[in-house]
Amino acid sequence: AEKHAGVSCVTASMDDIQFEEAARVGQIIAIRTKVNRAFKTSMEVGIKVTVQDVLTNAEKIVSVAYATYVAKPVGGGKVELKPVQLVSAEDHLEHSLAIERRRIRLGYVQVFQKLMQESNKEGDSYTCEEQDAVSTEHTHVQSTELVLPTHANHHGNTFGGQIMAWMQTVASISASRLCRSHPILKAVKMFKFWGPSFVGDRLVFNAIVNNTFHNSVEVGVRVEAYNCEEWIQDQPRHINSAFLIFNALSDQGELLTFPRVKP
Repeated sequence: AEKHAGVSCVTASMDDIQFEEAARVGQIIAIRTKVNRAFKTSMEVGIKVTVQDVLTNAEKIVSVAYATYVAKPVGGGKVELKPVQLVSAEDHLEHSLAIERRRIRLGYVQVFQKLMQESNKEGDSYTCEEQDAVSTEHTHVQSTELVLPTHANHHGNTFGGQIMAWMQTVASISASRLCRSHPILKAVKMFKFWGPSFVGDRLVFNAIVNNTFHNSVEVGVRVEAYNCEEWIQDQPRHINSAFLIFNALSDQGELLTFPRVKP
């Protein structure tokens, strides 16, 4: 992103991520990225992750993802990004699809805000009468992390990938409280940065199971940031939310069934 923009850039959001393969210790991971399209002050970066087994030389796709980066303003003005030079047929295709993915991204934000407004209406209630349903409170996990220089980029902003890794940890623990196995991350939904965090911030992660769907479970994670003054005054900054989808396998490699939950 910075190679294209010629200025500093920060991550704005990640599109939904699907994981097709699990990368394991001893395998080689290759990550290839390129800017697909520039939109005035933001751009879409395509990311392709593959894994290669050193014993068989077999290469498989782990994930294909799309990130939106924003050029940081220089002084008081915004940075106008130059168009992407298209060379191959694949470049032209990704350039065309990028505008459609952008439309979906913007629609996601509106849908999320509408859902939150509707869920806050007085009188809304939910009951689960099913016997043996597990209370979602049992799945609540909270974690606090201190952002150190090793967790941040050259601008002092916390790495988006580091935040996602911490989110996966608390979400995995939350999901594990419903299954006697290690949950496997299959997808990350609606991962968006609502604000930045910096070196020295305390990040508080809250995860809870939202619902189960037979062989899968959705865990919601909310991330709040505090600097020293905000920490003392208990004034958090909501910087990120996302929904992580897990499934779990038995020792025989079969999908396990998750119990129903009661909010």
